[in-house]
Amino acid sequence: MRQSNYEIMRDQMQTEFLKYNQMHMIQKFHLEYDKQYLYLMFVQRKYRINRNSGKVEWSEDEFIHTTAADYNEAMSIFDVLCYSKDNCHLSGRYNKINNLKGTVESANSGGEIYIHYEKFFDHKLDLMSRACEQLGGVKTGNGDVSYLLDTFDFLPIMVQFWESDEEFPASLQVLWDENIMDYVHFETSFFIVFHVLGRICELVEKYDAL
Repeated sequence: MRQSNYEIMRDQMQTEFLKYNQMHMIQKFHLEYDKQYLYLMFVQRKYRINRNSGKVEWSEDEFIHTTAADYNEAMSIFDVLCYSKDNCHLSGRYNKINNLKGTVESANSGGEIYIHYEKFFDHKLDLMSRACEQLGGVKTGNGDVSYLLDTFDFLPIMVQFWESDEEFPASLQVLWDENIMDYVHFETSFFIVFHVLGRICELVEKYDAL
């Protein structure tokens, strides 16, 4: 079966990953590791990176069964491990990605980007809250549903949702720590956001079907 362009790019990055100092990654982010793999949590799933091939896969049963990471997952992991600044640290202040220092307004940073998710989550507040809590979320004050979630153990994200009413449509906001660009490239922040929202959607669908 012919590979997609996304799969080709992911596989190219696997090779690129092998050029980087893995012990530096381990020490920097306090990663679990052994002779064959590096391990890290990404949105409450355990992933491992093969130290000889760069292949990324995840498991929910301690790698008895595994699933290959998709493009968004693999590129997010590679970016934070390979390209984050040596002195990266959190500020504790949150804002929308296009309002952070060093960024500019773009078509990909707001507007209609979350419409699909706003429609999906509308009138599912209890299910969305349950999903966020399943993903280890900590409730915050703003929004009908508002949680601080770990993407990686060291990199939180804030998801805020307002349900539609007679006057206003549903609204979803995702806020990053102001120092996010010390951890990943601008484009990668969207890979992570869509992975987080996808995980919430998966759990909402699961609970809704019960």
